[in-house]
Amino acid sequence: MKNIRNFCIIAHIDHGKSTLADRLLERTNTVSAKDLQEQVLDDMDIERERGITIKSHAIQMDYEYEGEQFRLNLIDTPGHVDFSYEVSRSIAACEGALLIVDATQGIQAQTISNLYLAIDNDLDIIPVLNKMDMDTAMPEEVKEQIVELLGGSEDEIIEASGKTGLGVDEILSRIIKDVPHPKGDENAPLQAMIFDSVYNSYRGIIAYFKIVNGTVNKGDHVKFVNTGKHYHADEIGVLRLKQEPRKIMKAGDVGYIISGIKEAKEVKVGDTITHFDNPCDAAVEGFEEVKPMLYAGIYPIDTDDYEDLRYSMEKLQLNDASLTYEPESSMALGFGFRCGFLGLLHMEIVQERLDREFNMNVITTVPNVSYIVKTKKGEEYEIHNPSGLPDPGLIEEIQEPFIDAQIITKTDYYGQVMRLCLDKRGELKKESYLSSDRAELSFDIPLAEIVFDFYDKLKSISKGYASFDYQISEFRKATLVKLDILVNSEKVDALSSLIHADNAYKLGRKMVDKLQELIPRQQFAVPIQAAIGSKIIARSTIRAVRKDVTAKCYGGDITRKRKLLEKQKKGKKRMKLVGNVEIPQNAFLAVLKLD
Repeated sequence: MKNIRNFCIIAHIDHGKSTLADRLLERTNTVSAKDLQEQVLDDMDIERERGITIKSHAIQMDYEYEGEQFRLNLIDTPGHVDFSYEVSRSIAACEGALLIVDATQGIQAQTISNLYLAIDNDLDIIPVLNKMDMDTAMPEEVKEQIVELLGGSEDEIIEASGKTGLGVDEILSRIIKDVPHPKGDENAPLQAMIFDSVYNSYRGIIAYFKIVNGTVNKGDHVKFVNTGKHYHADEIGVLRLKQEPRKIMKAGDVGYIISGIKEAKEVKVGDTITHFDNPCDAAVEGFEEVKPMLYAGIYPIDTDDYEDLRYSMEKLQLNDASLTYEPESSMALGFGFRCGFLGLLHMEIVQERLDREFNMNVITTVPNVSYIVKTKKGEEYEIHNPSGLPDPGLIEEIQEPFIDAQIITKTDYYGQVMRLCLDKRGELKKESYLSSDRAELSFDIPLAEIVFDFYDKLKSISKGYASFDYQISEFRKATLVKLDILVNSEKVDALSSLIHADNAYKLGRKMVDKLQELIPRQQFAVPIQAAIGSKIIARSTIRAVRKDVTAKCYGGDITRKRKLLEKQKKGKKRMKLVGNVEIPQNAFLAVLKLD
């Protein structure tokens, strides 16, 4: 066990984690030259296209140092704030972390957030200054920032480059010297923590685990503590570029187990595996439960695909433990699921994966956050969906979640960032200067204001330099109203939203104008209205497609034309009563992208 090192790589998005991981795999000969490609651990098409890591990836490396053979288990983690749950799970399986900081950009918000996660878990931190080969690198300035944040001296910071391979040998030797080996007892009852799982259509569910105490052999009778289910370990092994089976695994090892599990709900990330005959006394202290930041409904375009969508969601949840869902139904869209996401990018990625990996065409409703509603009877509800709101006459107050947001920006963009936050109903708590040209701002902002386009706008106004991180802080009383959209006098519940009273008219006006553009014209005039309760606050009308019934009348008395027009008018009126207006999918999607 003294020759095992478990460590992860943490950093802000786009600071070069995956590229540096490639160099470590190359230096330890874990990946052969023919298998080597850029970001070798990012195995999803979406990850490669977007250049971001979505899922944590574990891989084992062998490295010889001073005549001794060491086994290094590396976990490469995502950097975007929407995937911080992946990071927290990876950290729970490690004893050390490489903190990567981009020498051209310095410390950013997610760097600090991930660092605190690692410190909370008592991990040993090795600071690495990446992208040293770039002409725009600022090593002296960034080293000062790291020392200010971490303490220690500048000599402890490793200068490296993921592109050229500079500093890779020093990183490997520091991991062996500074990261403690796992502590555990091989002879104690088996105690292994599941930190991830994937679904394989031939083998069933594959659980990734770290053994804290004990030993497991191939074929052992094992039990999952939280679910109470028991299985036989058909195959155990280590995670290399491909899974490599082993006969026995001991305390400190990180690997996988295949036991023919087909039901998604039987494997829970954070669960403990132990022997059926000789169980451990207690489960491993796992990591925190996932807390969704926003909710949206996902519905199949064809209602017959509901069961297929349920199956797809189960399989996707295995691969993405931060996704939560429960069944719900809508008048407009039929049966579907109410899903909880960690952010708007997470929601976009889930939609994309459902389409690519499971061939599911889905409609997503307007996302919203959860609210607490207190009634005059003294009852308290948590509402994830505007349609679940009680009658307005019964409501005493509605509380909305506020976040504690940290923004790090260059001083050139200070004014624009401040204006953006204040426009989103933000309150400035404190400001501090990290250096002569970098400021940190701390705001209280309602979560509902940032879930749509806040991150995109922040990146645009700061030319990509500002970074953003947040935590839920508290619920506060708010003046919220339920905004309904009526198409042909019928409510479309999928387009309902809870919104601050000051913004209701502006959003209602934009929504009806957008829907007027996107809903096809019918044989009859279709009114589109935005309403708060029974009060209509905005309206647009889609004009009817009309046949020129007076074309055959030329000359003669005007009453002949009037008679034909009146007859047409009555027909349109009858048609309007029985007519059904289909709302196309692009209309739902366009409403999400409203500025």
